[in-house]
Amino acid sequence: MSDNEADQLGEEEAPEGEELPDDGGEEEQVEDEEEKMQENEGEQQEEEEKIPEVPLTEDIITECLSLLCKTGDGLSHAFVRMDVHERELTNISMLKSYIHLRYIDVSKNNLKDISSLSSLTHLLTLRADYNMLTSARLEEMPFLQVASFNFNKITSTEGVNHPMLEHLSLNNNEIAQVTGLNANKLSRLHTLELRGNRLETTDGIYLPNLKNLFLAANTIKKIEGFSRMQTLTTLHLRENQLENLDGFSEDMKMLQYINFRSNNISSTKEIGKLKVLPMLRAVAFSENPVTEEDDYRLEVLIALRKIERLDKDEYTEEERNESEDIYEQRLQEMLAAKNEEMLGSDTEDVNLED
Repeated sequence: MSDNEADQLGEEEAPEGEELPDDGGEEEQVEDEEEKMQENEGEQQEEEEKIPEVPLTEDIITECLSLLCKTGDGLSHAFVRMDVHERELTNISMLKSYIHLRYIDVSKNNLKDISSLSSLTHLLTLRADYNMLTSARLEEMPFLQVASFNFNKITSTEGVNHPMLEHLSLNNNEIAQVTGLNANKLSRLHTLELRGNRLETTDGIYLPNLKNLFLAANTIKKIEGFSRMQTLTTLHLRENQLENLDGFSEDMKMLQYINFRSNNISSTKEIGKLKVLPMLRAVAFSENPVTEEDDYRLEVLIALRKIERLDKDEYTEEERNESEDIYEQRLQEMLAAKNEEMLGSDTEDVNLED
C-alpha cells in the first residue's frame, strides 16, 4: 500500500450515519447515554435451545452492501459499507474476501467469532454490539478508528491494539480486569467505555492520551493507576462501591468533571482529597451518604473552592460568598489554635529550664 493510499484511508471522514464521536460532548448528553445503557442492561439472555446455524450468504451481502467509493489505490470503485445487523447470523466468514469494506455493522446477531474481519485492513468503523462474543481480539487493524462491542460476553481487553483507534466501547460485558491495552499502540485512543462490567479496580488503564473514561455500573472499590492519565478530562464512576477517594493525583492536570453518583462516599473529608486536581470544575455525588450531611452543598464548596457545579446545579454567587466567609473564619480559628499551641509549648520549655 502506498503512502498516499494510507493517508486517504486514515484521514477519510465517516459518511452520514457513521460520524466519529467527538471528544466528550455535553455532560448532560453523556448522562442520558448512561441512563439508556442501564435500562438496556440484562436484555440479552442466554438462548435455552440450540441456536440454528445462519451463515452470511452472497444474497444477503448483495442486499446489504452500500456506499460506492474509490478503492484505496484510486484505480477502481467498490462498495465500502456493510450493514447486516439483526439477521440472526452465526457465521460471517464470507466477509474476509470483501477487502475494500470500511464500515461494518454486524450488531444484534448470534456471532461468537469475528476473527475473519482481521483480513479487512481498510476497516474504519466496526459495530458488533449484542452478539455472543467472548473476545474482542482481532489482528492489528491499521486504520480502524471506532470499535463497539457492547452487550456481549467478553471477558478480557486483550487483543485490542489498533494504532488509529479513537473510540472503544466494551460496555455491558464480563470484564473483571483491564489488561493488554498497549499505550504505545493506542496513542490515539481518546474515549474508552467499560460500563456494566465486573471491574473492582481502575488499575490497568495506562493510556496517557485518554480524554474520556466511562466506568459506571461496575464494582470498583479502588482508584489505582490514574497518575499516568494526564490528559483525562471526563471521568464517570457512578454506581460503583467507592468508600474513599484515594488514588487521584496532581498529575491529572486536565480532569474537569467526575461523576461519583451512587457510591458509598460518606464524608466531605473524602471529597477534600480532590483538591489535588487543579482543573476540576464539576462533580456529582448524588445518591451517596455524604449528601445527607448538614449544609452538604456548602461543605463541598468549602472543600473544593474552584468547583463550579455540583450534581448538575451551578453554584450561585451567594453560595460562593458564604463559603468563602466560612473558609476564612475556619482558617483564622485554625491559625489561632496553632499559635496557642505554640505558646503553650514555649511556656512548658521555660518551666523546664527553671
